[in-house]
Amino acid sequence: MKILSYLLVYRRFLLIVLTPVLLLPLPLIIRTKEAECAYTLFVVAIFWLTEALPLAVSALLPAFMFPLFGIMASKQVASAYFKDFHLLLIGVICLAASIEKWNFHKRVALRMVMLVGVNPAWLTLGFMVSCSFLSMWLSNTSAAAMVMPIVEAVAQQIIRAEAEVDALEMSYSNGSSNPALELDENIMECETSEWKEKAKEVNGYGAGNTVCTIENEKEKEKEKQNLPPAETGRKSREDKYNGIFKVMCLCIAYSATIGGLTTITGTSTNLIFAEHFNTRYPDCQCINFGSWFILSIPITVIILLLSWVWLQWLFLGFDFKSMFRCGKEKTAREQASAQVIRNEYKKLGPISYPEIVTLVLFILMTLLWFTREPGFIPGWSSLFPKYKGFATDSTSALLIGLLFFIIPAKTLSRTSNGENTVFGYAPLITWKEFQSCMPWEIAILVGGGFALADGCEVSNLSAWVGSKLTPLGSLPLWLIILISCLIVTSVTEVASNPATITIFLPILSPLAEAIHVNPLFILIPTTLCTSFAFLLPVANPANAIVFSYGHLTIMDMVKAGLGINIIGVAVVMLGIMTWIVPIFDLYTYPSWAPIISSTNNTGL
Repeated sequence: MKILSYLLVYRRFLLIVLTPVLLLPLPLIIRTKEAECAYTLFVVAIFWLTEALPLAVSALLPAFMFPLFGIMASKQVASAYFKDFHLLLIGVICLAASIEKWNFHKRVALRMVMLVGVNPAWLTLGFMVSCSFLSMWLSNTSAAAMVMPIVEAVAQQIIRAEAEVDALEMSYSNGSSNPALELDENIMECETSEWKEKAKEVNGYGAGNTVCTIENEKEKEKEKQNLPPAETGRKSREDKYNGIFKVMCLCIAYSATIGGLTTITGTSTNLIFAEHFNTRYPDCQCINFGSWFILSIPITVIILLLSWVWLQWLFLGFDFKSMFRCGKEKTAREQASAQVIRNEYKKLGPISYPEIVTLVLFILMTLLWFTREPGFIPGWSSLFPKYKGFATDSTSALLIGLLFFIIPAKTLSRTSNGENTVFGYAPLITWKEFQSCMPWEIAILVGGGFALADGCEVSNLSAWVGSKLTPLGSLPLWLIILISCLIVTSVTEVASNPATITIFLPILSPLAEAIHVNPLFILIPTTLCTSFAFLLPVANPANAIVFSYGHLTIMDMVKAGLGINIIGVAVVMLGIMTWIVPIFDLYTYPSWAPIISSTNNTGL
């Protein structure tokens, strides 16, 4: 038993040591550049999938392994770690830092929820729309972390309002107040405070919360059997409210991920795909902010609506009558929810000068992205015909991002004497604030992925993989796409999304070339499906944040996530076989993609 306990404690260390040792025969026996590159790829991929080392640390391995194997010079590898992608990321993070600093995200989220009303179903949809909209421009993790406290405040207010309603009903039915109910209220408040404390203590993924929640549910079931009819009815109503809380929590976790699909900058997987594609196929200029938005916005909207319906049906039952009742008096729960949202919005006060500037710069950045090369009309990049292709989406992002460091955060104000007050000049964001928001781990991870892709090309490993995948061309195209989507959807549940897409892009690109299919036909759906990490708390940081609040069990997330995984893959398959086809002329093998010979000239 002691040996087993030691192995469990040092399992990560053993994995780090044994992985390169056990794979060492590959380059020693097969002495080719392809085998040496494959050895590096396997070692890095295993470290990424198991997270034995931090993702960014594993991504640095090609920087010294490729020069040692003689695959690429150190200067060549180093150049792969900083590309156009990183400039785009810097510009987007400048915007995100300003949005978070001046609480503009809260104003957007609360305003959108106020527009849709406080009926439980519409309230859930309002949270989903607001969270998904934020995740289009911010990271999925940030969007979930921003909206979840608002959801928690509404949930706690619902508990208090329903407790008051129950107290009134009990007093009317018995002709007096019920002291036991007051005790139940105190217990409920204590449980609420325990949930919050647990959320603060959770640094991982809240496994302890799961055990406690399951035990509490078992105890509640035993209590139900010994309660009088009135108390049983109240307990059943509490179960219904727990279902509402589960729906509201899950809608934040899932909408944060779904919203990120919409834009190139919405999630790191989209950015990694765009940079990989533009680097591998430099003659194709079809992937940009506008084209990605056009192909993905229908997918996002359909998945979001179907997910909303699925969560409602799974936990509450989809009641159309209660959803569309017009002119009827609001319930206590709905009034409490509306009051919380109004109070939270009032706390923000009138929109401030920094928020207005942030909104203007946000709109300006979006317009520059959309109008650079819209496709159906000449964009602003056509104003520079001598430098075609020089300006990219990162150019616009950097231009606007730099303005956040220049524009002052305060305006001159006049005193009663008419004189301007003096204030210290401070920009909208500072460098420290930018650094705190910049995901350096993702930046290095993506750089490592680019280095691996370059090594595969230089060593001819990509050509070898392509030649071996040629027999797959005998399968129907839709089946090849479906298999690819299911594989990445399964892997991304146990590995991080950026690591998954970084591993599979260098494999799927040669596959498409080998079977003579437009690479976008396979790369677009697999990129989208890489974000479908809905099953487990460990699958996605947004899932972990929501799970840590203590309202969910793992089985709740598995049941809900499985349905949304199926919905997501089905909608992506529908999109890639219908409206995305004419956007990129997918049934035609493009001139910008190389033609790979089916013969294998390597010795691997």
